[in-house]
Amino acid sequence: MDLYARVNILAGRSVRLPRGKISDAITLDNDPVGRAHSWVSQGADFIHVVDLDAAANRDYRNRDLIDRLIGEVKVPVQVAGGIRSQVEAARLIDSGAWRVVMGTAAIEDQTMVYDLCAKYPEHIAVSLDVRPNEELATRGWTQNSGRFLEEVLLEMASAGVAAFMISEAGRDALVEPPDNSMMRDALAIVEEPIIAAGGVRHLDDLRSLMALQKGGHHLSGVVVGREVTHGRFTLEQAKAVIAEGVPEEAVDRVIEVAPHIADAADQFRRVAAECELAASEARTAAVRLMEMDVPKGSAHAFAAHGHLRKADGMLDDLATLHADRAVNQSPPA
Repeated sequence: MDLYARVNILAGRSVRLPRGKISDAITLDNDPVGRAHSWVSQGADFIHVVDLDAAANRDYRNRDLIDRLIGEVKVPVQVAGGIRSQVEAARLIDSGAWRVVMGTAAIEDQTMVYDLCAKYPEHIAVSLDVRPNEELATRGWTQNSGRFLEEVLLEMASAGVAAFMISEAGRDALVEPPDNSMMRDALAIVEEPIIAAGGVRHLDDLRSLMALQKGGHHLSGVVVGREVTHGRFTLEQAKAVIAEGVPEEAVDRVIEVAPHIADAADQFRRVAAECELAASEARTAAVRLMEMDVPKGSAHAFAAHGHLRKADGMLDDLATLHADRAVNQSPPA
């Protein structure tokens, strides 16, 4: 497993995003190139650069800085953020980027991905932000795409993408554990390298990701960033864990489950997705109200209430279904 060190760039500065929102960005330093060099000196295998200005605002002020970073750093660099055209992808590759990583644009314009993969084989990766029900979120987690993990993985694999970066929309990597079931599903669907892009809380999370496998196919990498800068572990410690490998008894196994159990699990994922949407609407409502925008704040508050009611109804249905099965499976008196 390889370690990808993240460098988020906003207005020429290195920043971190606590929950993926640019409005919450916290400045780390004013030298993203120096930060990249630091990651390399600590042992990073690759640098994963995210241009937040280009991603959020179509502002390409950081591109010269990124070109310099690519030219100076001694490990391969992949670039994400605002790559919405063949021209921009080609410019970055010609500047020396090892890979360009496409997100929303890849989901919304599959033809462009096919064309780029044909012209630049092994240089195009796709980033997928996945909700608990495995629907893909787009535009910085603000929208639902109506498309799901399996179909897009298969579609992009057929296009010839070099790798997939998979993260969980809305997850706080320092607090919440990675969704191993989501990563396991991805490993079962495609043969292309799968990289866990959402980060880990600690070295035990790293070990759990290393243990995932399907048909001998393991995760090829994990992106790290603020868990290291927060002092949870060092890159040296992470590389030591990777070098140790995974004991045979700890290797994840794919377990066959009854169809009704699998269906219930899927329903609970959908409940979780509704709760996450409710939380997102509630947070937005709070922001709008603090801005004295009462109409919009109230609208988002009602939306949060609607998502919670839907989740509550789904839980009631699951409870009824469970009770019915319990009665039907009871032995006769």
